Amino acid sequence: MRRHLLLIEDNEQNRYLATYLLALRGHRITPAITGPEGIKLAREETPDLILLDIQLPTMDGYSVARALRAIESLRQVPIVAVTSYAMMGDREKALASGCNGYIEKPINPESFVAEVEAFFNPPKKEKGTV
Repeated sequence: MRRHLLLIEDNEQNRYLATYLLALRGHRITPAITGPEGIKLAREETPDLILLDIQLPTMDGYSVARALRAIESLRQVPIVAVTSYAMMGDREKALASGCNGYIEKPINPESFVAEVEAFFNPPKKEKGTV
């Protein structure tokens, strides 16, 4: 199924690779280079999923994720951090800021699309589980 993704990434090569791989699978990608631009586009377009770099100019990805979560129409949109921040605690910090998931850079071209698509259909909770 074709999905609309917002890719907030300031590095041109990373943006190109992610866009290329996702477009091959039929997804439509809207790029944003800065956090404020990404927030504006997310508000206007309500994507199916947001891919978010953490190390951005002017506004870091943690702040962007918190700002996106404060927008009612975007609260249910999955946000996936795609970042080179891979130290102990970085994943937890991304999740605490409002991200639903975390993919480390450099991305693996062979598995990246499947990793992203896994966030479109999160596992359903079984009856009786919390």
